Amino acid sequence: MTDTAQDLLDQLRERARERPSPPDIVAPKGFAERAPDAVADVVGSWRFILIQSALLFSWIAFNAVSADRVDPYPFILLNLLLSFQAAYTAPVIMMSQNRQAEIDRRRSIEDYDINCKAELEIETLHEKIDLLREQEIAQLTAAVDRLTKMLEEKRV
Repeated sequence: MTDTAQDLLDQLRERARERPSPPDIVAPKGFAERAPDAVADVVGSWRFILIQSALLFSWIAFNAVSADRVDPYPFILLNLLLSFQAAYTAPVIMMSQNRQAEIDRRRSIEDYDINCKAELEIETLHEKIDLLREQEIAQLTAAVDRLTKMLEEKRV
């Protein structure tokens, strides 16, 4: 193995010792990390969309038909409630996405390190195979030389 390859392999081993294990990276540590993930899981589901759609349809139907209207057309209160929901939901989802992006970034660094190690191992195996081939070729060349000498001795 070349000195450069050995140096790179040593650096990768050192980085692997310093880096936390993957379960520490993935697991949310506190409420501030668990809550955005939970909100993103709920808001990003078909169940939420169907329930919210049913509630919106019910709100509009009730306020369009009923005599006891809480929010008459053009449904300004409904608009305010949806804006309020969006104003709070969007930043929380962004927090979850930022955390997921950090996890993905760390995983990609780990994948890169693993790929570098694999490349170095493959390079080492190629060098070993090349060395074995060279030895085999040398042995075959020596055998051919011996056989050639033996044939020349028999001809004389």
